[in-house]
Amino acid sequence: MAYVQGFVVPVPAANKDAYAKMAADAVAMFKEFGATRHVEAWGDDVPDGKVTDFKGAVKAKPDEVVVFSWLEYPSKAVADAANEKMMSDPRMKDMGPMPFDGQRMIFGGFTPMIDERGTGKTGYVDGYLAPVPTGNKDAYRELATKMAALFKEFGAVRVVEAWGDDVPDGKVTDFKGAVKATPDEKVVYSWVEWPSKAVRDEGWKKLMADPRMQNHAMPFDGKRMIYGGFAPILDA
Repeated sequence: MAYVQGFVVPVPAANKDAYAKMAADAVAMFKEFGATRHVEAWGDDVPDGKVTDFKGAVKAKPDEVVVFSWLEYPSKAVADAANEKMMSDPRMKDMGPMPFDGQRMIFGGFTPMIDERGTGKTGYVDGYLAPVPTGNKDAYRELATKMAALFKEFGAVRVVEAWGDDVPDGKVTDFKGAVKATPDEKVVYSWVEWPSKAVRDEGWKKLMADPRMQNHAMPFDGKRMIYGGFAPILDA
């Protein structure tokens, strides 16, 4: 089964080029260690929330932009082995100082429940984090499957919903804190890929007007779900 490592990172806007270079320099190493895809998406349409949001998730400062990022692996075993290799690889030290505050980066491992693919290339990403009660996993998957079909109908290239598997507690920030997860909840890391922001905007207009969007029971607290739009700066 495939496996996803998800990240949310606060990056000073002035360090965008340095961050993009750091990510590009790491691609060969991630591929060597078994990663099948590496995506870094720069915050573009990241709204403030009343309860939770992406900026609060990483305690972003006014001059920082939130990056939504993930690595895909063919299995959890490959991902775990890659992590061990990275920690001992001298190339990690050679990358120099990080162009962001690593203490506020959040990360975790997730098992895909849904991976629906359409056609076309990715040009824009909607990213989501949701707190879902463990007992509602099947209900969430059922709703997400219906939503994925609609997203694809209205132009999405790919829809992924990944269930929290190895989501560690952090000293400053973490995925659980990002959505104020309770002890009986798991964090879901998900994204929708679109060919462009324009297609995404038009797709959402159609979704909001579609009667099939109505009368869905939400198997999680939607007020604590966080979301935003991101423009890829690396897709390897």
